[in-house]
Amino acid sequence: MPTYKILTLLTIGLIAIKSSIAHAIEPLQTNAAMKIATVTKMYEQDISTEGMDNPVVLQQYANQDLQSAMQLEQDYFDENQLSCNIDYDVLWDSQDPDYTQDKKFSMTNQGLVQVSLAQGSNIYYDLSCDGDGCQVADVILDENGKSLRQHFLESCR
Repeated sequence: MPTYKILTLLTIGLIAIKSSIAHAIEPLQTNAAMKIATVTKMYEQDISTEGMDNPVVLQQYANQDLQSAMQLEQDYFDENQLSCNIDYDVLWDSQDPDYTQDKKFSMTNQGLVQVSLAQGSNIYYDLSCDGDGCQVADVILDENGKSLRQHFLESCR
């Protein structure tokens, strides 16, 4: 086979591979943008109400599994008049949130949305997305992987 035909076939193959890679990356970038937009909107809403929404903002953005876990906490409190919740505002990693502090939103290599707060805390959100948007599936509370949903499931029974 002449050299120019081999080069043409290689070029066509590389173009096809490049196109396939671009098509694979594009949905990931769109998904990441949707996740960051969802968490950003959640924080904007919490800032506008200064954490006074009922139900709380996180519950409004939570998927069914996280909502069920959060309901366990409410049911536990109703029955025992004791809280099995984390004793601080999860979104702000604080008992007395500073709603004016700077925040930075980014994606981790694991696909989590990382919110870096000016106070030095990082909060990680695991989101599930479909054609209708994204919902918070869990909140990873620290670098050790402590999960809010798991905390409720273990502590509120």
